[in-house]
Amino acid sequence: MSAAESITYPGVAAVIPALNESDNIAAVVEDLLAQGIEWVVVADNGSTDDTGAVASAAGAVVIDEPRQGYGYACAAGSAEAARLGASVLVYVDGDGSARPDELGRLLDPITQDHADLVLGSRVLGTIDAGAMGPHQRFGNWLTAAIMRLLYRIEVTDLGPYRAIRTGLLEELAMTEMTFGWPTEMMVKSARAKAKIAEVPVTWQNRAAGESKVSGTVKGTVLAGWYLLSVTVKHARPTRSTRSREKSRT
Repeated sequence: MSAAESITYPGVAAVIPALNESDNIAAVVEDLLAQGIEWVVVADNGSTDDTGAVASAAGAVVIDEPRQGYGYACAAGSAEAARLGASVLVYVDGDGSARPDELGRLLDPITQDHADLVLGSRVLGTIDAGAMGPHQRFGNWLTAAIMRLLYRIEVTDLGPYRAIRTGLLEELAMTEMTFGWPTEMMVKSARAKAKIAEVPVTWQNRAAGESKVSGTVKGTVLAGWYLLSVTVKHARPTRSTRSREKSRT
């Protein structure tokens, strides 16, 4: 079977923001490529280990983004995927917490034209014991509730495992370059009247190492603050946001 024949999802790129994930990244890259997508792009976010080299050896396209921040890495990886020609982007953590074999759940609503943004919901799916602490679950629930109130979108989770049309992402003009990136994507998509869907996914304990967010008190507090502040911040559209909304109606 040729490489072209093995591609089930043409035009799809997985984007992995990665910081010191050398113990996990190879398995994540290989498992994603096994699902039949065209590219895996790893944005090495200033790793001090050999994350980039390991990812490249596993078959990923690797780019460097030295400005540390989840949003910076996602933005850099997205730009590279768009340059390669990707029409759909899937965001996956590099720690093994998401299951690549569930990728089709996120992609099918887009390929079938039922959605522009698909969110992998851990609440609707399965969360392994210890994979999310009580404080994370509460913060996630609270932010989702505020989002439902402010934006009238029925969401249960703000999980990082998600898929979006490249064209929609470009319209959103993302600006949150830290933990607020996923939340900004959701609220701006809602304001733009994009079709948003949720699908159940499994959330596992990271394969190795310690989380940069939930593994520290500082990381957890900062992540919670960004989620809430970004949700409220974008409730009132700017002039540029209003222009994009009108262009979609």
